[in-house]
Amino acid sequence: MKINFLFKKKIEFSKEIKTRLKDVIKYISGEENVVFGNINIVFCSDEFIKEYNREYLSHDYETDIITFHDIDENGLTEGELLISADTVNYNSERFKTNIEEEFSRVIIHGILHLCGYRDETKREKTVMRNKENFYLKELKGS
Repeated sequence: MKINFLFKKKIEFSKEIKTRLKDVIKYISGEENVVFGNINIVFCSDEFIKEYNREYLSHDYETDIITFHDIDENGLTEGELLISADTVNYNSERFKTNIEEEFSRVIIHGILHLCGYRDETKREKTVMRNKENFYLKELKGS
């Protein structure tokens, strides 16, 4: 498993939180029985993510994350998480959460999509939110 943090928009993200996130992603992999290959976590702007949202999902708005999922030639789950730093910052202020916690929640959300979780129905959203909360607690404990 290789996890890359890529920045199309400058944000402050400590080395410590990157290390903890990588540990939690590895933990999720084991708990969810998904073997990951390469995962790119790309931090970008609202404009950047809106462009992708239009092109790939036919949605004309910003969002906090778009997850692209693939299986490589060895059967490993790969993915690219596009994360709008602008929207995550806005949501952090709106929900009065710590910015690193908000980024962590969004990353865990994307990883859960790579594990096959969906969030289109009310039930799916509830399952996803419960999983996010569980893994956020793991992140805080590691």
